[in-house]
Amino acid sequence: MRHTFPPFVLAAATLAIIGTATAAEPLGNALTIYSSAPAGAISPDQYRQGYGGNVPGYAVVRHERAMDLPAGRSEVRFTDVAGLIDPTTVSFQSLTDPVGTRVIEQNFQFDLVSTDKLLAKFVDRRITVEQVRGEDTERFSGTLLSTAGGIVLKQDDGTVRTLSHQASVTLPSLPGGLITRPTLVWDLFTQQAGTHTARVAYQTTGITWWADYNLTYADKSDGTCRVDVGAWVSILNQSGASYPDAKLKLIAGDVHRAPAAPAPSVKMMMRADAMAAAEAPAGFEEKAFFEYHLYTLGRPTTLPDRSTKQIELFPTANGVACETKLVYQGGHDFGYGGEPYVDRFFGAQGNRKVEAWLEVKNGQEQGLGVPLPAGRVRVSKLDPADGSLEFIGEDRIDHTPRNETLHLKLGNAFDVVGERKQTDFRIDLARKTMSEEIEIRIRNRKAVPVKVLVKENLYRWTNWRIATSTHTFDKQDSRTILIPVSAGADQEAVVKYTVRYSW
Repeated sequence: MRHTFPPFVLAAATLAIIGTATAAEPLGNALTIYSSAPAGAISPDQYRQGYGGNVPGYAVVRHERAMDLPAGRSEVRFTDVAGLIDPTTVSFQSLTDPVGTRVIEQNFQFDLVSTDKLLAKFVDRRITVEQVRGEDTERFSGTLLSTAGGIVLKQDDGTVRTLSHQASVTLPSLPGGLITRPTLVWDLFTQQAGTHTARVAYQTTGITWWADYNLTYADKSDGTCRVDVGAWVSILNQSGASYPDAKLKLIAGDVHRAPAAPAPSVKMMMRADAMAAAEAPAGFEEKAFFEYHLYTLGRPTTLPDRSTKQIELFPTANGVACETKLVYQGGHDFGYGGEPYVDRFFGAQGNRKVEAWLEVKNGQEQGLGVPLPAGRVRVSKLDPADGSLEFIGEDRIDHTPRNETLHLKLGNAFDVVGERKQTDFRIDLARKTMSEEIEIRIRNRKAVPVKVLVKENLYRWTNWRIATSTHTFDKQDSRTILIPVSAGADQEAVVKYTVRYSW
């Protein structure tokens, strides 16, 4: 029997002939997903790439299957695995007879069939090739000599013809040993014959998760503000496999991995997930897990390959207390050098932008109080004119425990500007001292008063003291002072201070 295959359908046609060699009936899937991506670092373009080699994350995958195993030694082939599996982490276990079933050898076969590999099996054998030239089709038969760079065919009359790989090839038969999907192969020894419930576990790359937070901001008549906090989990799966009706867990925290990842522990693989009965679909249940936090979804979910799925992390928290701040840092945030900065013009020029910040205390008293995984926070505000939500800024947060504060930079103020300049500078190299006088102006062009926190970095040297200041200040750290400033409606506030350095 002869088989004709255009090059682009060789792999698919071979799959239909060979079939799958697994005798496993699916019983369930489970995933624990870990992320190694900085918060908010996944770009939308990466969603659509379709290849998981650069996805910053990994997962521990567990499949449960019903397998008919004979007594004694047998071979089991398992094809339902991720294309980006780490074969060093593979584990096979019979839950029916864990003591009497042993893995003697295990292999991961990933040399998948392709046009070149299929043709290579027919080197020194007779094939037939058809090639289209314009409106005509030419047919050649002979012995295949090589497939490197094209098809090299020795015809019956002894002539050698070179053809492109775009030609249609007719093969006399289908060779064995071709693999159409990544396959795990176990050499097992079984004492108890019959149907076994087996658990296959491994790690795979090409899959990750992150948190997305949507905050709706509202001003209150008493001068305070509130936000409604919605949280979603986004899962990107480009691992090369789909996971239907899977039990899902997410690990939030900075989990260290050695260069060679160890196999998942039996304790982790044997853990069962409890599903709480509820009228509404069960969401994520959070708990402390070692030095991390574990989020377990209380219902199965399907994660198709090459897809992004979003699941609500927790119900929207309404009316969470917050605070807005305007911060002006007119100077540069230089670090200390090996010696004092004695050039009077070094860092003297400042910027005019006043930053707008939103602070949210992650506490139960404020209406929140839940561990927040790292992610991107988007903030919107309601426009009462038409009832639409308008985007007003976003920022990234790291993993944030309960009772810690979220500091979110939303942008720069439009109607409040700052100006910083050096008004005096003196230096005495003999006495190893210098003094600098700074003037800061905050101009408020709003119709209401504002408060601005002026942040000054005293960068010239480590030993300093404030000699004079028109305003009170707080020392934030060894080189930073914070000066609260109030500016009336359409008014200007002026801050002056003198700092003296010695070395």
